[in-house]
Amino acid sequence: MLALAPMQDVTDLPFWQLMTRYGGADLYYTEYFRVVPHTNHLEKYILRSITENPTGRPAIAQLIGNDIPALVRTARALQQHEVAAVDLNLGCPAPVVYRKCAGGGLLREPARVDAILGALRDALSIPFTVKTRLGFKDAAVFEELLPIFAKHRIDLLTVHGRTVAGGYTSEVDYTAIARAAAYLPCPVLANGNISSASQAAAILAETGVRGLMLGRGAIRNPWLFTQIHAHLRGETLRLPTGREVLDYILALYEATISPDVPDASQVQKMKRYMNFIAHGAEPTGRFLHDILRCNTRADFLRICTEHLDHGAPLALDPAAGEADAVAA
Repeated sequence: MLALAPMQDVTDLPFWQLMTRYGGADLYYTEYFRVVPHTNHLEKYILRSITENPTGRPAIAQLIGNDIPALVRTARALQQHEVAAVDLNLGCPAPVVYRKCAGGGLLREPARVDAILGALRDALSIPFTVKTRLGFKDAAVFEELLPIFAKHRIDLLTVHGRTVAGGYTSEVDYTAIARAAAYLPCPVLANGNISSASQAAAILAETGVRGLMLGRGAIRNPWLFTQIHAHLRGETLRLPTGREVLDYILALYEATISPDVPDASQVQKMKRYMNFIAHGAEPTGRFLHDILRCNTRADFLRICTEHLDHGAPLALDPAAGEADAVAA
């Protein structure tokens, strides 16, 4: 099973739709619904991903918060919609989130996690899942969390193999993920720094997990889901050409554009995606250097065309500098 990670302000309805054009994931997670005391509504722009799900695949609705009555109320509202499960976010490393003791901030209080999981498990008649990191600063707390996850009979656990303090740059602890897969009766997904089909296969073998969750790797390479499935079947991988990557960037630009957003603001938004895409497409950094200094749509498109208007295959894996496949 391959899942598309929930990434706030990224994995919205248009992004889901775009991913399906390149094969897509087996399972999609929404951006998180912010849950606060006295909340009585579901964020409409996130709910559209569920009510208008364009993928043909199951969708899981994710919650973030710490107020038990509000979490229960929101979870019960979500299970009235076409969702495969409700997921609790225990991993978001954004300071604006963890400082409010939500997301990854809850990992500092295992007893509070225990209470929240118990309340949500009792409230839901559909599957209940959790996405977590290993701990806040100390990964040793993960050994305390595993029995809590087992106690509440969650239906699936996704483990990002870093602490909250580790952000996105520390080494991923796949050994800890393997311990979770061996300990828990539910399926476990591994998450963190999955950027190629061969690496994905190695992680599956090393950890014994039932599947993988892809985040930034899917932004960089929307073909990655299809490539991983092909690699696991023993097939030769097809790498996209430069022009195909260029077409993807143009499609992403159109998918994320808003009519009321100024041209310069849209270019700035695209730079967030290009931090991943450009580094994979041109590892020397020259492409990204040029992109980060442009401010108009015309310059953005010109720079992308200069670097990508070619028929050579691109692995889109900045860690490899290689290719273990051929272009079709």
